Order: sequence, then structure tokens, then C-alpha cells
Amino acid sequence: MGPFGLWQPFADAVKVFTKETIIPAGASRSLFLMAPMLTFILACLAWAVIPVNDGWAVANINVGILYLFAISSLGVYGIVIAGWASNSKYAFLGAMRSAAQMVSYEVSIGFVLVSIMLCVGSLNLNDIVKAQSHVWFCFPMLPMFVVFLISMLAETNRAPFDLPEGESELVAGFFVEYSAMSFALFYLGEYTNMIMMSALASVLFLGGWQAPLGLTFIPGIVWLFAKICVVMFFFFWVRATFPRYRYDQLMRLGWKVFLPLSLLWLVLTAFFLEFTGLLPAGPA
Repeated sequence: MGPFGLWQPFADAVKVFTKETIIPAGASRSLFLMAPMLTFILACLAWAVIPVNDGWAVANINVGILYLFAISSLGVYGIVIAGWASNSKYAFLGAMRSAAQMVSYEVSIGFVLVSIMLCVGSLNLNDIVKAQSHVWFCFPMLPMFVVFLISMLAETNRAPFDLPEGESELVAGFFVEYSAMSFALFYLGEYTNMIMMSALASVLFLGGWQAPLGLTFIPGIVWLFAKICVVMFFFFWVRATFPRYRYDQLMRLGWKVFLPLSLLWLVLTAFFLEFTGLLPAGPA
């Protein structure tokens, strides 16, 4: 479509808008249609607390990280409902895989976020970015940065952790019965989650909108966009490089490697901040 295939995304958009939405005869109609909408809406709601510049957020609330925890936890429901409402054994198995995978890696991500909260003394994402004015957290907290990057691949069901969509054994997983715009909403929700997790990684570890020394003349929103693009490149780079994990390898990595590592780092961070007198007092 078009020169160098540049019009192909637009042609795909027209196609999914005009195709008929096919609902299986044995499916639960209302839940079947609600699941993709829930997935996409939750992916969009998570952006409310992401600051794109100093104080520039839809909702600059003091418990921004707790809000993200709540939204990410609810994200599992869209996938589970889709698998159950489809009345298909393949879709249901894919949904169960995805739920177990997302819950497993949310634990490690939670400990990573708590480690950062200990260093900053605030749950506000704007305060977390300001705390990185001298050094980005990706340097002193490099192990947690690596854990977060790998965990966000599993959290968003991206390669090499795209087990819920295992075509070879699950025939595309939880959305196997979906078509047209309902399928497109799952697709859009997945990529919205990817961009949101890239923005969160930029805010937590890469200084958010803050520029490196000597480059402060470039607007902060441009720096955040550039950092999001770098993390998104990591998503695509990993997808093109690594083969898919087996499911037992995925669970072993989450529960036997990342969970003990993130918990140990949290304890070490707390001891270091306490004994050096750097532990912040936190909000009044």
C-alpha cells in the first residue's frame, strides 16, 4: 500500500473499522464485547499520572504510584474475561497463562517501585523525577533497572515472554475468537501499555523530562519523548533477538530470580539509607 508500504497501517485501520465483528455462538455476548474495551480503557487511564514536564500531568496526585498499581492490577481482568467469555478452550488457556504471568511479575515491579519510593520519600511521580536532578536512578540502581526492563516485557506480554499468544500451542491465545474492531482494541491496548511502561521507565530511572548537563535548552517534553523512544527500541530489539521462553522458564525467572533479587535490593537500600542518614522523612 503506497510508496514503501507507508499506507499499510492506514489500510489496516480502515479494514478493522469496516469488518464485521463475529461473536461465537456459545460466547457470553456482553462480556465478550466488554473485555477489549476494558483492556484499552485501562491502558489509557494509566497515562493520567505520567508527568510530561514539571507539574504537567492530567492528575498530579500524591499517590501516583499507588494509582498505577491499581490500574495495572485491573488490567488482568480484561484478558481473563476475554478468555472465559469466548467459550473456547484455547482462549481460556491463554487467559490463564496471561493472568499468572502478569501477577507474577507485578510482584517484582512492586518491590522495584518501593525501592525508589524509599530513596525519594514520595509516591508522587513528579517528585521522583525532581529527585533525579543530580543523578538518574538507572546508575545507582542498575540491578533494579534491569529487573524493571525485563519485567515490563512480561507485564505487557511481549516477546520473549509472549506465552499467552503462543501460536504454536495456543492458536494466538486469549483473543483467538476476536475479529474486526474488538481485536484491534486488544492490539491498541497492548501498544498503549508498551508506550506507557516506556514512559514509566523513563520517569523512574531516566530522569523523566530532565535533560543531561549542557543540553537544558531543549524542552523537557522533547527529552521525555526521546527517552520513551529509546525504551520502545528496547522492546523491538528484544523481540527480534531472543526466542520465546518456555512457560516453566518464565515462572522460574519471575519467582526464583527476580523476586529474591528485588526483595534483597529493597532490604539493602533500606539499610544503606538508614545507616548513612539519607533516608527521607517523607511527606508530612
